[in-house]
Amino acid sequence: MSDTIHLDETDTKGRYWFRSPDGDEAEMTFTKSGPNTIIIDHTMVPDAFRGQGIGLKLVERGVADARAAGKKIIPLCPFAAAQFRRHPEWADVLKG
Repeated sequence: MSDTIHLDETDTKGRYWFRSPDGDEAEMTFTKSGPNTIIIDHTMVPDAFRGQGIGLKLVERGVADARAAGKKIIPLCPFAAAQFRRHPEWADVLKG
């Protein structure tokens, strides 16, 4: 399985996504709140991916991209919020 995480975005929204060769798709959606903040709204991982760390990889990619762009993240999604609690090294991108 390839670990390629893709990004689709518009002026106001975006999503990171992963698709298996079988067509199963996991995604993390976000809304842009001004020029320097993104709000992670939702993470969805189908049963076929459970336990493989795909949800974490989606959040990690969002964190890496936010860090590179000098942006902050508000993790409204319960899964993303839990990952931020588990990863104190992401505090530099957490909007608090």
